Amino acid sequence: MNIFLTNDDGIYAEGLWALNEILSDRHSVTVIAPDRERSAVGHGITLHQPLRTTRIQVNNGCRGYAVNGTPVDCIKIGLMEILDTKPDMVISGINPGANIGVNINYSGTVAAAKEAALYKVPAISVSIAGQKISGYDYAARFTADLADNVSEKGLPVGTFLNVNIPDVPETRIAGVRICRQETALYNEYVDKRIDPRNRTYYWHGADAGTAFNTPESDGAALNENFISITPIQCDGTDYRMLKQLRQWNLENVFLKKG
Repeated sequence: MNIFLTNDDGIYAEGLWALNEILSDRHSVTVIAPDRERSAVGHGITLHQPLRTTRIQVNNGCRGYAVNGTPVDCIKIGLMEILDTKPDMVISGINPGANIGVNINYSGTVAAAKEAALYKVPAISVSIAGQKISGYDYAARFTADLADNVSEKGLPVGTFLNVNIPDVPETRIAGVRICRQETALYNEYVDKRIDPRNRTYYWHGADAGTAFNTPESDGAALNENFISITPIQCDGTDYRMLKQLRQWNLENVFLKKG
């Protein structure tokens, strides 16, 4: 396969190159990633400044393209300009820190895979549930095997896979669960502080140890040391509400205007 590899942690991130090393043994891989960390930028794109690409080489001799934009910018410029042909797959990761539940909405890692799916390219986003990652080898090997499965079986157009792997030794991983997205909110807080010039500022934070107990959710799977795989659709329409909304007779509201 021709694989387009990206992330939101920047072109020099360890997880990106660990995945590249494994995938390159089986496939042709092109790395196009942000030139710096772009975590939690969601599906943002750059509109008010020019995008630039720079060829880089990491210590092990691997090459890639650094883009001074967001993960979604990387997908767009990669598909429209850098790559000569449409890739067979886009993989985004490996991200340190889980991207589950509501965090899927904020994640640049997930947004890159979603953008690829919008372009009708099969895509996977991959994260490890931890910040001080003990190693990426198992996660990279699992992702490579999953990519082969996706290539063989296919995904519906507009759907991608969001994968989260526990940060535990391989022997402690309990298995794989196909999960729904958790909807519970994290235990969030805002830390209000005063700077040396007596001005107020805030740090937003969340309790990383929030317990997710919704059955069959990605959060519950990770809590039990399962790899979670969640199919995510680009189409955000609530079709149940669509049917109800059509029964509201909103045409009457329109006719009453003025």
